[in-house]
Amino acid sequence: MTLPARLPPLHLLRTFEAAARHLSFTKAAQELHVTPAAVSQQIKALEEALGAPLFQRLTRALRLTDAGAALLPGVTDAFGTLAAAVERVRATGATATLDLAAPPSFASHWLVPRLDDFCRRHPGIELRLSSGLDAVEHGGEASALERLRARSDDAVHHLAIVFGAGSHPGWRVDTLFMPHYLPVCTPALAQALHEPADLAGCTLIHDETLAGAGGPLGFGWPQWLQAAGVRGPDGTRRQRRFANAVLAIGAAQAGQGVALGARELVAPQLAAGALAAPFPLAVAAPFSYALVTPQRIAARPAVAALREWLVEQAAAPR
Repeated sequence: MTLPARLPPLHLLRTFEAAARHLSFTKAAQELHVTPAAVSQQIKALEEALGAPLFQRLTRALRLTDAGAALLPGVTDAFGTLAAAVERVRATGATATLDLAAPPSFASHWLVPRLDDFCRRHPGIELRLSSGLDAVEHGGEASALERLRARSDDAVHHLAIVFGAGSHPGWRVDTLFMPHYLPVCTPALAQALHEPADLAGCTLIHDETLAGAGGPLGFGWPQWLQAAGVRGPDGTRRQRRFANAVLAIGAAQAGQGVALGARELVAPQLAAGALAAPFPLAVAAPFSYALVTPQRIAARPAVAALREWLVEQAAAPR
């Protein structure tokens, strides 16, 4: 098949696809690592090449014209076909490398114990795991995503597990699970707790990432106590605060008090008897763990393999 002699330059069509998908020159510029002015100039050049306007430029928004709406499906399909062909060639070459950032508690309590399964299934994929609180939202986008937005290294595919309530428009988002929180402590302390009101005599351990991940409202002991029907000011109880769930759960396991633990993350400690849950009430948090992927690499085989494996693991009963 011979390409038409008057096919517009590929980079102009790539810019159009990004701008049409976001309906924003600014967001397209961020994705393409150019300035909004450069995006505007490239769209103008494409419109001149085609002899038709592609966008209605409104005061604070963009809207596709009929010509733009007619062009977009074909351009999207063409880039998808091109990306798939390139990935088929890449799949025959060097080992794929994935760089995955995740919150500390998710990484240590949930992901690491399962990683052997992924490595056995996909020996051709090298997974680099990093852990930090920049994968937790604090009233907005997690800083891990800000770094992902700036990376364009095709040799390493960068992804993040994000803990929070954001919808992350412009990214491929695969929600893994919404955590359910319940009190956890040592088995010896659990034997002395017969009803939620007994917590008044305990030190309550706080994981401070919960307040940030839920946005302005936050989440934590006040919400669990209210759900359990326990009244009275939380300030009357002894408190101990930690920067993340790994430290908070570690303190509970060391006998320093009662922590709120995500049932999905502390299941191994509960099963092993290292921790006990004195009360069965588990309250769903207003946020979730999600795999967030740049759209431009979402269809690549190694990325798709990790995404499908994580979704499968999250859905499996434990």
